[in-house]
Amino acid sequence: MSGNAVEKAPLADAPVRLRSLTWSVFVPMALYGTGAGAAAPMYALRALDLGASVGSAGVIVALGGLGMVLTDLPAGRIVARIGERGAIGLGSLLGLAGILAAIVAPNLGVLAAGMLLNGAAGAVWGLARQTYIVAVVPPADRGRALSTLAGAHRLGFFCGPFLGAGLVHGMGPNGALWLQCATTVLSGFAMVAIRGVDDDARSGGHTLRSVVVENRRLLGTLGSAALLTGAARAARQALLPLWAAHIGLSPAATSLIFGVSGAVDVLMSYPAGVWLDRRGRRATGVPSMICFAAGYAVLPWTGTALTMGLAAVLLGLANGISNGLIMTVGADVAPEHRRAEFLGAWRLTHDVGMFAGPIAVGVISAVAVLGAAAFALALSAAAGAVAMYRWFPGVVAAGGSLDRAIAVQPSADSTAT
Repeated sequence: MSGNAVEKAPLADAPVRLRSLTWSVFVPMALYGTGAGAAAPMYALRALDLGASVGSAGVIVALGGLGMVLTDLPAGRIVARIGERGAIGLGSLLGLAGILAAIVAPNLGVLAAGMLLNGAAGAVWGLARQTYIVAVVPPADRGRALSTLAGAHRLGFFCGPFLGAGLVHGMGPNGALWLQCATTVLSGFAMVAIRGVDDDARSGGHTLRSVVVENRRLLGTLGSAALLTGAARAARQALLPLWAAHIGLSPAATSLIFGVSGAVDVLMSYPAGVWLDRRGRRATGVPSMICFAAGYAVLPWTGTALTMGLAAVLLGLANGISNGLIMTVGADVAPEHRRAEFLGAWRLTHDVGMFAGPIAVGVISAVAVLGAAAFALALSAAAGAVAMYRWFPGVVAAGGSLDRAIAVQPSADSTAT
């Protein structure tokens, strides 16, 4: 405990301003997101090039999410043992190996292995950058910091396909993958050079199992809301294009709708962080899930580009409002001396939802109709709003003290500290 106190003292005396993290954290995050955004639609095309069917290509792309889910818990242990900088370096190497495997893959098996490595890299990278922000940013600014971090990634992901279009035109799908290689290397080097706070992330002998068991109540209550949030976020990426095809929209119209929805999402990033810090986690999370529920509920009633576009904008608004929310709540309730392991388990709850959401859309649509999947998602988002109202904390005081017990107790007060 004394070691951690020594590490945190300088941060209390000289708190890190968000502006000082621009070039060391936020810009590298946007760069990383740019490569990921450019490459995301190309992995399915790469699978088709290797002879996969449309269904098989979808399964191979989904392996990226599976790799993230499988690595979330080990990532916590990795960060706890080697610190944020070492974990970012390792994550960059894993990502680079996965991308190169996809580029040179002679068959679908190698491509599948590359997708798993990409997911693993995302888990390690994501946890390391989160624990770093939590360590160096004052708790009262945590919402803005984590929302800006997530927003930087979303901005890069939004811009990536436009920046990679020329490379894809000249080199085919591998052009975007080479761009992702370059951005992974550059962003990894930039973030490995960040100010070291590695000792603060290390926990000293706690096993993953013990951390999960000790925090099972938090993971079962707040974690249920995180899972439902992940499902609501990811399912829209699967449901919206399917619904656009169902009502007969052209690919160009579908792309435009996605672009406008994504722009609303990105524009909400920083305001969402300000709202998180000023009004609290509950006051941010509940409206975001209500917007998700409303967006999914009205989608089956849309039949034109305009009406579907309005539903998509509402879902983009919901996603933007929730920007940084799950990372912030996890940071609020993480035990200080077992932070990395706890956050690994916390991220797992959200990533399971991210993985399960699109699968639920496919399964429900296969046994019923596409509109039934939208209604099911609306109900699950509404359940998420109830869970957040019941268990999410409110505003975290400037001193950063947060009684973890409040996170598992119902409260009518939206400013628990």
